[in-house]
Amino acid sequence: MDRRLGLLRVHVKRGINLAIRDMISSDPYAVVELGNQKVKTHVVRKDINPKWNEYLTLSISDFNVPIKLTVYDHDTFSKDDKMGDAVFDIKEFVESMRMDLIGLPGGTVVTRVQPSRQNCLAKESCISWTSEGKVYQDMVLRLRNVECGEVELSLNWIDLPGARGIW
Repeated sequence: MDRRLGLLRVHVKRGINLAIRDMISSDPYAVVELGNQKVKTHVVRKDINPKWNEYLTLSISDFNVPIKLTVYDHDTFSKDDKMGDAVFDIKEFVESMRMDLIGLPGGTVVTRVQPSRQNCLAKESCISWTSEGKVYQDMVLRLRNVECGEVELSLNWIDLPGARGIW
């Protein structure tokens, strides 16, 4: 039996007010990690408010393992500079997918996750139901270990044939 439960698609939308690591700007990219999986966005040149708009996919085998996002400044002739990190978990997201939501209108907010000391949310995160019958979560993560910066994401679930699934 497949140990994977499914795939998590992370839509890395944009960075907001990221730290300056070069003279007047930065060349940021984001890395999303889960266990030994590591996926990253493209580099956006000279922009502290980059619009990545990229979909990164992780294979999920345990809902309790936190996911880490790190932003780096790309450097050509030296090691890339770290521009902050954040962690997030998908427990509330998974719990929302397990609810009986059939019949709800698209756009219905199923759950709201509040910022706290236990998460890196910059503001309330909404888990919503689409008209296509899917659950998604929008979030803005405040980067840690840096003077400023946030990253906007959206999470979606992809069921895999033969996988155990969320039930």
